[in-house]
Amino acid sequence: MKARIKWVQGAMYIGESGSGHSVVMDGPEEHGGRNLGVRPMEMLLLGMGGCTAFDVMHILKKSRQTVDDCVAELEAERAETDPKVFTKIHVHFIVTGKELSEKHVKRAVELSAEKYCSASSMLGKSVEITHDYEMITQ
Repeated sequence: MKARIKWVQGAMYIGESGSGHSVVMDGPEEHGGRNLGVRPMEMLLLGMGGCTAFDVMHILKKSRQTVDDCVAELEAERAETDPKVFTKIHVHFIVTGKELSEKHVKRAVELSAEKYCSASSMLGKSVEITHDYEMITQ
């Protein structure tokens, strides 16, 4: 896996993934940015959220659950002093579908957290990560 980060101006960078996709990252005005993109630490949190949501959906589909929507809401706390690393991350899943099985939703969240999500596994070595879920059955 490769990535390339190119400085644009001020605190703005373009991140290019090895798969050919780009994203703008920018800092706040007090650090020379124009607030035109996500912050790098936000990107890290988004990456973890995307990784675990991907796993949960994949596991639920394999379990033949009829999922209409899956949202992962992440909330992170950071250290007060530099480096301002994440100290806690909580992931709250909201899974919506028809005749959802709580057993399957619970298992999908647990398997992602404990076995499949490489981003969670990597961050979990230094960050307290917790998960919970709610189901909305239609």
